[in-house]
Amino acid sequence: MKVIIDRFEGEYAVVEYEKKVYNLPKLFVPVEAKEGDVLEIGIAVDQARTEELKEEIAQLMQGVWEE
Repeated sequence: MKVIIDRFEGEYAVVEYEKKVYNLPKLFVPVEAKEGDVLEIGIAVDQARTEELKEEIAQLMQGVWEE
């Protein structure tokens, strides 16, 4: 997915994607990015961390239901 930075407003970069605008937290924008730059955005599932969280939750739930 590619978006174009339209402008910066406070803590957000206002980006355009498919003729719509969205507020993207600056936290996700490279420091050197400026208005007019094209950002390539990708999201991936972290399978290893997902499994770790499932195990942590399962352990916490055991403690809740056992007396």
